[in-house]
Amino acid sequence: MLGAALQGALQDAAYAADWVRSGAQALAALAGQHYDLVLLDLGLPGMDGMQVLARLRGAGNAVPLLILTARDALDERLRGLDGGADDYLTKPFEMVELLARMRAVLRRKGGSGTPVLGNGRLSLDPATHLATMAGGEPVPLTQREFALLHALLLRPGIILSRGELEDRIYGWGQEVESNAVEFLIHALRRKLGSDAIQNVRGVGWKVAQAQ
Repeated sequence: MLGAALQGALQDAAYAADWVRSGAQALAALAGQHYDLVLLDLGLPGMDGMQVLARLRGAGNAVPLLILTARDALDERLRGLDGGADDYLTKPFEMVELLARMRAVLRRKGGSGTPVLGNGRLSLDPATHLATMAGGEPVPLTQREFALLHALLLRPGIILSRGELEDRIYGWGQEVESNAVEFLIHALRRKLGSDAIQNVRGVGWKVAQAQ
């Protein structure tokens, strides 16, 4: 019940969230696909969450990872953080706190100490979903517009393919709409300016590198 509720709440917050129910499934998913963030429960069937964490870090996978667990003893929290977790949140928790911690972990991994993502000309506030071009007013984004722009601004200057952007917009089992990426980029350019997002013909899209 918690997993389903959490996945729904993350999707409502504009995250494309995939949910697996065992440690082995988690390792398989992470081996086959790029993820921006992992939420890891420690009480997993078959393979404990700490074993999953150890396998990931032992293989050199530095994906941002936040532990969610009912294990609230100090030694458990220390073991998780010292084992390579970026944060540790005990159940029960409020969704607003989890979302704030996720934003903080993503900021740190992206090398930014400020709450707003940007490249010097274009900025995005993950807490409010407002985007701003230099000299312009903040404009609200839809959930999928936010998800796409967030993916690009996490890596300014890096080209993301159609498939990579679709992964940030849709979770497993969701139907991918035809030309969804082009439609969203057109909408973002209309709101933010034609040069907000650059098209690299035959490869994908990017935002300009940070200045």
